[in-house]
Amino acid sequence: MIAAKARIFDDRMPSSAEIESANQLRQILASNIKDDEPTRLKLAFDAETRADVVLAPALARSFMALLRYVGSGRAVTIVPTEEMLTTQRAADILNVSRPHLIKLLEQKKIAYDMVGRHRRIRAQDLFDYKRKRDADRAKALDDLAAMDADLI
Repeated sequence: MIAAKARIFDDRMPSSAEIESANQLRQILASNIKDDEPTRLKLAFDAETRADVVLAPALARSFMALLRYVGSGRAVTIVPTEEMLTTQRAADILNVSRPHLIKLLEQKKIAYDMVGRHRRIRAQDLFDYKRKRDADRAKALDDLAAMDADLI
């Protein structure tokens, strides 16, 4: 049973019991997911109390991703898209240095607002940049693979 004051995972690694629980729940969820259909689960709280739970496809996929990270022993942070991030937190999410992030902001590659003397980045703008960056990288790798295949 999880303690009422359980700590979240954004500042610590999951315990072995949490990893085991996440993997068990992930297997149960994975066995019930059907592509682009709601996932239906029946939960039994005790001998008399039961509940039917219906997860929308996107929610089921998001929950699976969360369980996959925790199940692999990794820390997880959930960031609402409307949250305003500090430059350090944004840099951490992109896995780049803060000076590199500042350069991206100054090059107008990521939108930001000034709050007093401090830059703040809306999480959605950061995620949009990350999605585009990752797509550009994937395309570049595909192009390299195609050029390599032409040489063979």
